[in-house]
Amino acid sequence: MIHIIDYGAGNISSIQNMLKKIGADAVITSDPSEIRDAKKIILPGVGSFDTGMKLLNDRGWIDPLNKKVLNEKIAVLGVCLGLQLMCKQSEEGKLKGLGWIDADVVRFNMDRAEEPIRIPHMGWNSVEQLKDVTLLKTIEEQRFYFVHSYHLANVPQKYQWLSTHYGYDFISGVQDENIYGVQFHPEKSHRFGMTLLKNFAALK
Repeated sequence: MIHIIDYGAGNISSIQNMLKKIGADAVITSDPSEIRDAKKIILPGVGSFDTGMKLLNDRGWIDPLNKKVLNEKIAVLGVCLGLQLMCKQSEEGKLKGLGWIDADVVRFNMDRAEEPIRIPHMGWNSVEQLKDVTLLKTIEEQRFYFVHSYHLANVPQKYQWLSTHYGYDFISGVQDENIYGVQFHPEKSHRFGMTLLKNFAALK
């Protein structure tokens, strides 16, 4: 069973619908006690970093999530803001992140861009795999749908899974043991996202 975390800042129904299409058992939960027996977790998210962290804290999610992810080592997939919340901190706010990934979150820097860019980065873009990870093993063309103004920075090489170019190259996916995170929205990425979620659901 995959538990989709509803902490008040996620695009959760479309993720559940995509999982249903691929035949995966998934439930949306807004009660931290309900993940006690969870085998996999998806941490979605849209909106600002501080709002997301405040909601996780105020609704009692921090300790249960840390226990499942860091102690029990169950598979977790962070999506968009969910990925960013896994990091240490963000330029978007002042609160500390979950700290599961040793990385920061920064706003797109137009001064670094090799060509004119608009913020937010919105629409389809390709990803390059920097290391072999199970979630993309069956995907031939790797294109996904992005909507974001901030991205990961200062990511140690061992976490770097996917890279995307938008003005410059940035890390669009990370992986460390049981922890997976993507900056794009697999639930909006048609067959490409469907395959990624199917591979996540199949993880042992």
